[in-house]
Amino acid sequence: MRRRRAVNLGDGYTLRSARVMASRLFKKAKGEAAAGKTKDILSDTDFQRELVAAGERLVVVNFSAVWCAPCKKIAPAFVRLSEEYGSAIFLKVDTDICRGTARKYGIESTPTFTFFMNRQRIKDSDVKGANEVALEAAIIKQTREHQEATDVVEASITVPGQVNLASLIDHSGSECLNESDDHPFTNCLKTNAKYLESDCDPQLIIVLAFVQSVKLHTMQIIAPTDGRAPKTVKLFINQPQTLDFDTAEQSTPLQEFTLTEESVLEDSKIPLSFVKFQNVQKLTVFVQDNQGGEETSVVRYLGLYGTPLDTTNMSDFKRIAGEKVCLPGENAGRAKCWISWTAGI
Repeated sequence: MRRRRAVNLGDGYTLRSARVMASRLFKKAKGEAAAGKTKDILSDTDFQRELVAAGERLVVVNFSAVWCAPCKKIAPAFVRLSEEYGSAIFLKVDTDICRGTARKYGIESTPTFTFFMNRQRIKDSDVKGANEVALEAAIIKQTREHQEATDVVEASITVPGQVNLASLIDHSGSECLNESDDHPFTNCLKTNAKYLESDCDPQLIIVLAFVQSVKLHTMQIIAPTDGRAPKTVKLFINQPQTLDFDTAEQSTPLQEFTLTEESVLEDSKIPLSFVKFQNVQKLTVFVQDNQGGEETSVVRYLGLYGTPLDTTNMSDFKRIAGEKVCLPGENAGRAKCWISWTAGI
């Protein structure tokens, strides 16, 4: 009988043992489908919508072409893997149809498999060619790391009626001023051993962009109680440009609060003025000082809770020339008219 060669995935894992572990992890994944399936992407816009809709779920993308013989060879394996690893999302992208997407991600050959989470491409995750063993090994590796990442997010507080908005943060549009190179702001977006630390003084300006508009209800800041925790915090929204430190100090914020040691404990919540944060595309958090007058400030976790707004991105639509739609208005003789648009698929 022919034996499969054991594939070492690192950290003492073989492909077989990792399969068992991954299967157990998926069984405990909450709210996810028991069996997966692949989905054909029909346009570049469709692909971006799927990434947004995926949220924190792992996305496995198969870049292929109908004329590609190796793509046809591995297609059944891709379907099988989507069924075995059902908590991930499996997308199939035809590079001849979605040329913009293929160009954006530098796809030069087919098949190429790559991975996304939170709309971001996972660095150095690509698998090229019709190599079923290498593809499954990569899926197991990414699902293991994804499970560890989502586990730490779930360790944060819960706010009744609100959701953790971490999956809606657009990392490519976010930034932090005066962050330490060794402890950047991305460290504080998950509750783990890493943290954000300021660089040359206690002040920080954290800009968080969202992939769609949100309502903000509650903030959570976890920080050490050694004097380096933020004290005076000012919030601004939808700034057209990133504030500098002088402007942030002199400007009137939408909300300002003074934190204490109790405010930065793991079970503490910071209520926001809900009516002021009804349509947020970008949040600016200005840490003006810290509680102990220390040289640097530290944030272990920055959590945001609220609800996403159902918004329509008009850049995803195209106009139908000359087609005008009118309905009778509330007052006689008046009509409400608008130009009809259709999805740009």
